[in-house]
Amino acid sequence: MLDAFSRAVVNADSKTACIGGDELQSLKNFISEGNKRLDAVNSIASNSSCIVSDAVAGMICENQGLIQAGGNCYPNRRMAACLRDGEIILRYITYAVLSGDASVLEDRCLNGLKETYTALGVPLQSTGRAVGIMKASSLAHINNTNSEEYGGKRFRKMEMKDGDCSAITSEAASYFDRVISALS
Repeated sequence: MLDAFSRAVVNADSKTACIGGDELQSLKNFISEGNKRLDAVNSIASNSSCIVSDAVAGMICENQGLIQAGGNCYPNRRMAACLRDGEIILRYITYAVLSGDASVLEDRCLNGLKETYTALGVPLQSTGRAVGIMKASSLAHINNTNSEEYGGKRFRKMEMKDGDCSAITSEAASYFDRVISALS
């Protein structure tokens, strides 16, 4: 796993050059956006159970066969495995957001995921849909656009500084898209 700093060092070393120019400016931007990055990770991690359970519930609402006898979320142990896998995927996405690099997500989560799920008979389309729902929910938390109207009693607004989170939101969205793409 490489963070933004390690990647800059590796790239400079491969060119036998010092870090400078665009690489240095990129690192300065990474530092200046650090609090937004930490807030984004905190908002996802603090709501991860809700994000995952809502995504799995949404997936099941769209495909009732998953919870019927013979479905991939029946019996309870399969449902628990589905929730566990959603938590794991979300955790690796937060690692990628925190480090500003997708290598940890690629290496430790996505490498062989499709093949494993195919071998286990996990429906990839439903899994991709659950990740899509997690993406929408996570981005709402990052942008602080989640509302009491949708959350009801479970609504919890994070204490975050207001500001432009479009760059970090776009980056986080790209990590969710990588997962969905890996399952396709």
